Amino acid sequence: MPSTSTAPEAVTAATMRDVLGHFVSGVVVVTAQGPDGPLGFTCQSFASLSLDPPLISFSPARTSSTWPRIREVGSFCVNILAEDHQEISNAFARSGTDKYAGKNWRPAPSGAPILDGVSAWIDCTLWNEYDGGDHTVVVGRVTDLGADPARLPLTFYRGSYGIAPPAGTADAEEN
Repeated sequence: MPSTSTAPEAVTAATMRDVLGHFVSGVVVVTAQGPDGPLGFTCQSFASLSLDPPLISFSPARTSSTWPRIREVGSFCVNILAEDHQEISNAFARSGTDKYAGKNWRPAPSGAPILDGVSAWIDCTLWNEYDGGDHTVVVGRVTDLGADPARLPLTFYRGSYGIAPPAGTADAEEN
């Protein structure tokens, strides 16, 4: 039986970020074709959800100014970035800039941008949304998808792109 002599410590955002940063994630850019041009934002909370029906999920921050505009469109494309797409990830993470400047893309069946050179893309319609605290959990129904097996994905681990051993470990010192 656990000890009840001390109250549990509160879980802080910094502790959550540090501990959950040990989970390797991919990086995606969610895109849509809006009435005034293409839209998009970077997201690392993406997952396959269901095969029957075919569903995916991702979680934009409630502070996102782009997600509400994509929601209005009702369809979007999830672009799984390739390992050499760090600059694309950074560009689509910024607000108030032309995220598509210098970026080539082609339209998915929905019209949403498929960014050149991605590892994979998933075209979707909005299925549902759920409260996720300071994020919104978005579920999309997959309508089309494709992949380039030759393109390795961009990964994010412990606050950085790629997977490298922590500084000060034997593995890090050998590299």
